[in-house]
Amino acid sequence: MKMLAATNNQHKLEEISAILKELDIEIISMQQAGIQVEVDETGDTFIENALLKAREISKLCSMAVIADDSGLEVFALNGQPGVKSARYSGAEGSQKDAKNNEKLLKNLESVPLANRGARFCSVIAAVFPDGTELTAEGYVYGKIGFEPKGDNGFGYDPLFIVDGYGMTMAEISAETKNKISHRANALQDFVHKLKEIEK
Repeated sequence: MKMLAATNNQHKLEEISAILKELDIEIISMQQAGIQVEVDETGDTFIENALLKAREISKLCSMAVIADDSGLEVFALNGQPGVKSARYSGAEGSQKDAKNNEKLLKNLESVPLANRGARFCSVIAAVFPDGTELTAEGYVYGKIGFEPKGDNGFGYDPLFIVDGYGMTMAEISAETKNKISHRANALQDFVHKLKEIEK
C-alpha cells in the first residue's frame, strides 16, 4: 500500500516511513507528489489538526493521505505547550527548536524534577480516497530535564527524559525511538485499526 504523508517536516517523514516500512506501507512525500502546500493548524486539539491536514491534502491527490499532529504536554504547565509545541517561542527557522526548549526551561525554572512530569502525544489521521477517515493516538511518558542532552532526535527530545530509560529521547538510538516513541505507538494503533477495517 502507498500513502502520502501530509508533512513538510523531514524528521517526521523519516520516522513515519521507517515505522510503516516494516508493515509494507510505502510513504510518498508531498515533494515526491509535487504538492507544495502548508496547511494552517487552526484546531484546538491534536486530532483536529491531524484531520485538518489529512483532509486538505487528500483533496489534492488520489491516494490515501496520512497526517500526524504531535506535541509535548507538561503537567505542571497545565498541558502546555500542547498544540502550540512547534510555535511555543514564536521563533522560526533553524533556531526554532532551541528557542522552544529555552522557553520551556524558563517556565519550569522553579519546578523540582519530581514535578516535571510530561508526555509526548501523537495523533495519526488518515483519509482514504473513498472518504473513510481513521484516527489513532499514542503517548510516551517522562520528565523534563534541566538541560538538553543528546544529539539524536529533534524538537523537545533533548529535554525529555523517557520513563524507564533514564535518558533523554535525544540520547536514545533512532532504532529504539522508532519502537517506543509516541509516534510509534500511534502508528501501531493506526495499523491495528487499519487491519480491523480490512477484515
